[in-house]
Amino acid sequence: MHGTLEDQLTHLRQYEKNIVNYKPKIDQLEGDHQLIQEALIFDNKHTNYTMEHIRVGWEQLLTTIARTINEIENQILTRDAKGISQDQMNEFRASFNHFDRDHSGTLGAEEFKACLISLGFDIANDAQGEAEFSRIMSIVDPNRVGVVTFQAFIDFMSRETADTDTADQVMASFKVLAGDKNYILADELRRELPPDQAEYCIARMAPYAGPDAIPGALDYMSFSTALYGESDL
Repeated sequence: MHGTLEDQLTHLRQYEKNIVNYKPKIDQLEGDHQLIQEALIFDNKHTNYTMEHIRVGWEQLLTTIARTINEIENQILTRDAKGISQDQMNEFRASFNHFDRDHSGTLGAEEFKACLISLGFDIANDAQGEAEFSRIMSIVDPNRVGVVTFQAFIDFMSRETADTDTADQVMASFKVLAGDKNYILADELRRELPPDQAEYCIARMAPYAGPDAIPGALDYMSFSTALYGESDL
């Protein structure tokens, strides 16, 4: 997992394709296994693996790759939507991995605290520091599971390192793109923004319901408020 997120995504998709290409061999093994069972042969001195081990291992690998691809796609959307640079994303990933001692893909509370301190957060070992850390944990682990995922980590870090743009400033920018209308159209977004940013906005903007609405009108105001407010899109 090196290079840009796009590089990682390309490698993962190729890896997924290679895994899927093993399906005919898995099917062939299933057929051979059935014949062996029918011949009442239950011990194989040539391997410790059973057909179930192979089948389950292949399925788990495919599931893990698919989940990782989804995580990388979410990271790309977060990076682009929040304006995180590739260098910042690399720093976040390196810090997260460094404190993920057991390579579980999550950080426990103490690991997360150490990670934040390494990134310059002032979390003192006193009542005030504990209160601040509890506040942060309530953001990254709202369900109180006890661990922090990388997605939750970068969502939090993106808020902390976000540009000073406010919802009003973003709304004003969209209003210019929309030609001073209270709504914006998908074609206008595609014309004015890079393709990935345009599609991100289109997919997440709610339909505009004002009295001047026309078919296909999108509500850039609620989108701006959610993007730069407390909500996550």
